[in-house]
Amino acid sequence: MSAALDNRTRTAEQAVARAALPRGVTNGHRLRRILLAMWVGMRPMLVGYWIVMLVGFLIVGIGIKAATGGIDHSTWDYGTQSPKYFSMAVGIIITPAYLTLLIAQGITRRQMSVAVSIYLAGAAAATAALWVVVYQVEHLIYNWQAWNQALANPHLFTRTSQVGLIFTEFFLLILSHEVAGWLLGITFVRFGFWRGVLLLPLSLIPAAAAEFLLVAQWLADVLNGLGYRRPPLAVAVPSVLVVSALGLYAGYLVLRPMAMKQAKG
Repeated sequence: MSAALDNRTRTAEQAVARAALPRGVTNGHRLRRILLAMWVGMRPMLVGYWIVMLVGFLIVGIGIKAATGGIDHSTWDYGTQSPKYFSMAVGIIITPAYLTLLIAQGITRRQMSVAVSIYLAGAAAATAALWVVVYQVEHLIYNWQAWNQALANPHLFTRTSQVGLIFTEFFLLILSHEVAGWLLGITFVRFGFWRGVLLLPLSLIPAAAAEFLLVAQWLADVLNGLGYRRPPLAVAVPSVLVVSALGLYAGYLVLRPMAMKQAKG
């Protein structure tokens, strides 16, 4: 009896939700429109960053090193710190840039949170794929010139031919820092500056977890010097994914009861 009542209640709620939407507009349609708005709005920032990195660390870097007497390290590897912190900035600006606009268009906080999760995962995958491709292009150039492509930073991978490990490392580090930025943006918008500062340790948990679980790039030397060793990848990789997913959900929980501030004037 109780199960039948629950089913009828759920069916009624779904019918009300469908009736509330204009004809031809579905939740899937709205989600696609949100993602399109985010892609169009953030594209200049993302593409501009990728171009700057390509020109600065690959083209100019190789040119300078070739002109000064040869290359003994990967020039692209010197830029491996940058995507994490840039991606954190991307996560930070999403809430102040899109929340009020989307809510005013009838988008729910839940729909926005789902769209943000998809967008951040896609941006992390695209940036990680770019890093994989450029490592391979650099490898071809180095082989052609008989240069040594030694890696300047510790990584999950030891050779640039390990494409899967390159993508895994950068995807996880970028995603976790994006999620930390998402939490930072929400807490500062909802609670204000000083309480946002107090909540910094909690907001940064996804990024910190990825750093301590993957032990890659500049922090690896510090942690290894303290005697800390990375857990097996079979533990580290799913753990980073779980912490990032929980961070995205925590952001939604903080966002859900947040009231919109009235416009001034």
